[in-house]
Amino acid sequence: MPNLSLPEHFVQTQVNLYGDEGAAWLSQLPALIDECAQRWTLQVEPPFASLSYNFVAPATQRDGAPVVLKLGVPNPELTSEVEALRLYDGRGICRLVDADIERGVLLIERLLPGEMLSTLADDAVATAIAIEVMRQLWRPLPADHPFPTTAQWARGLERLRAEFDGGTGTFPTNLVEQAERLYTELLASSAEPVLLHGDLHHFNILTAQRQPWLAIDPKGVAGEPAYEVGAYLRNPTDAIMLDRRAQARRVDQFATELDLDRERILGWGIAQAVLSAWWCYEGHDCDWAPTLRLAALLGEIASD
Repeated sequence: MPNLSLPEHFVQTQVNLYGDEGAAWLSQLPALIDECAQRWTLQVEPPFASLSYNFVAPATQRDGAPVVLKLGVPNPELTSEVEALRLYDGRGICRLVDADIERGVLLIERLLPGEMLSTLADDAVATAIAIEVMRQLWRPLPADHPFPTTAQWARGLERLRAEFDGGTGTFPTNLVEQAERLYTELLASSAEPVLLHGDLHHFNILTAQRQPWLAIDPKGVAGEPAYEVGAYLRNPTDAIMLDRRAQARRVDQFATELDLDRERILGWGIAQAVLSAWWCYEGHDCDWAPTLRLAALLGEIASD
């Protein structure tokens, strides 16, 4: 791909996350794209505008099939995505066409027309669609699965404490302590873990042709089903995320239609919101304040 131009934010993210390795990967990226184009006989188009952690571009195979080329610094998260896509095998989600884990390369089915769930104005309808996708995605885990667990994700809160010498720094102490307590209690009483998407929200559910709606970009994590709802509650905008009535309705809708415990949905939502805010702080890539306000809001709903 000649004259590859990358957004400054994307470039900075690679350096922030991976240091010299990220800088080296960026310098080799044009050659890697060309290598992938030759390997799979692809016509690679300019990347999607919203690059964040990985280089993602639409492409077309020799037979005209639309695909997505996804490249990233090789890391465990990309490996989990590949393994999740293999296990899902296109059920409720885009298909994995091919991958080279050692090179951090994924070739994925491109969903068309590809409109995001966030384009729907009716939040109740959008939530019902997300629920149907969840039903398709949750499946038993292989005996020796490679996926991280929700308990391992929770260790992010240990890094928060380490960052602030055992305190909570700019994070409200009551929310951090509540998240720590909830993770401990909910993990100890969790249902049998299944394979979760791990980041299932409005921007990762798209319109498609072989089914009306399919997911993309799974993290691939082992946890109980109620954990999956947390990412949805944090999206798609601050306005609805912080709308108490809307969030209470969402929680009730998930609990009723998926036969999940309302208190566990709220508990996971609070704990994950604090963890997500920490990840924003840690990655220097987003504003964590609204997510902390969501944690407090969900706490209010839980106490109603």
